[in-house]
Amino acid sequence: MTSHLWPSGGRHLWPSGGASAAQTHEQGHLVYAASGILAVHTERGTSIVPANRVAWTPAEFIHDHRAHGDTDMRIVFLAPSLARLLPERPAVFLTSALAREVLLALTGPGNYDDATPGYSRPARSRLLRVLVDELREAHEQPLHLPEPRDDRLRAIARMLYETPAGNATLAELGKMIGASPRTLSRLFRTELGMTFYEWRTQLRVYHALVLLADGRDTTRTAHACGWANPSSFIAAFTAIVGTTPGRYRAGHPAPPSPGATSAR
Repeated sequence: MTSHLWPSGGRHLWPSGGASAAQTHEQGHLVYAASGILAVHTERGTSIVPANRVAWTPAEFIHDHRAHGDTDMRIVFLAPSLARLLPERPAVFLTSALAREVLLALTGPGNYDDATPGYSRPARSRLLRVLVDELREAHEQPLHLPEPRDDRLRAIARMLYETPAGNATLAELGKMIGASPRTLSRLFRTELGMTFYEWRTQLRVYHALVLLADGRDTTRTAHACGWANPSSFIAAFTAIVGTTPGRYRAGHPAPPSPGATSAR
């Protein structure tokens, strides 16, 4: 791993499978994968960060990062005056074309290479404000997989993490842990804000992103993640990630939606 760190940000070049230790920061921070895929884990759950997304982790949240595929990770810390404009919980946002360029500029070699001109403090402050404005205008993305706290849900989550291709119903899983499907369904909605099937689909798409980053083709990825046929997988993947598995694997994520960059 090659790392460059400075007070307002950093850059890590990680091989596939690289991971950080659990840590916390006094300032909230944004992470962006200029290439590869990042998984950001906190006590609230796991945020998946493919190349057209940026993840936000508020201050004091214990977290760790893991790279899937060779990953160029960029980090931007935000002062409290800007951090308060973003959610008080971990979140994932669509990266507009402008936000991407600002993220790359703020984490470029001018911060760690004496031969490359860097930004002045006033210029950097202006760029940070533009970045936060872009994120506030962007659509929050369903790529944050919430972590269950109830012991029964945690037991189910462990089983699904271990076998994402499994097609057991909620009733069948409930029998394994001694809970009724009605109770489990209520817990998924009240604790995680989604149905069991929505949560499992997001888990499967997360697993699919990892396999695609490792070079697995669409058909094999679909079967490994529990879809009976590639067309159903492509539809579910596109609905959550915003581009088809084939385009994503080829390194061509979908262009940002019109609402992701505001006209100011």
